[in-house]
Amino acid sequence: MAEHRDATPRRIVIAGGHGKIARHLIKILTARGDRAVALIRNPDHEHEVAALGAEPVVIDLEAASADDVAKTLVGANAAVFAAGAGPGSGIARKDTVDRGAAVLLADAAEKAGTRRFVQVGSFGAGEPIPEGTDEVFAAYLVAKTAAEEDLRARTHLDWTILRPGGLLDDDPTGHVTLTAPPLEPGTVTRADVAAVVAALLDHPETAKKTLMLTSGPTPIEEAVAAV
Repeated sequence: MAEHRDATPRRIVIAGGHGKIARHLIKILTARGDRAVALIRNPDHEHEVAALGAEPVVIDLEAASADDVAKTLVGANAAVFAAGAGPGSGIARKDTVDRGAAVLLADAAEKAGTRRFVQVGSFGAGEPIPEGTDEVFAAYLVAKTAAEEDLRARTHLDWTILRPGGLLDDDPTGHVTLTAPPLEPGTVTRADVAAVVAALLDHPETAKKTLMLTSGPTPIEEAVAAV
């Protein structure tokens, strides 16, 4: 935990609240006394996220308005975009979720006055798409790049973009490599991604930064403080 963080519980709203990264993040936030609000599309997931300690809010980010989402953000200290269309989705949903939902959450954060915003992106965003890339994965990278570009243009949000490498379901290591682009491709556990997001929330001075993340030798708190 960051030394400068006060003891006042914070309210953190997480889009993609039933996703694997989000579930790790909920556990971290709850354990340290913060209040996690999980935005979920499927009401069947309410019990699961509540059992982790989050307040579930059922809302479809592909259908909701910015005003609808802003209601959940009023009074929040930060918003985290950790949603994704998922590996089984097609080109259309890469745009509606990985770009559209991210833009919607940012719109809602501005409306609600929630300045701190952490967006989970991906390696490959913001870079030329290699020849021969699968068309669905290419659409995903296009969507992630567009979401980043939209966020960087927002002067009323204290945003941080986090681009993790290949995601693993292994146990957390607590050690990473975190740096401004570029960074050699690598992998990182979803649990470590969540821990980095939690640490970024403790470090407002990381606002306006785009950061690459893989597993590595540096303890997470030190890695975040260093950037």
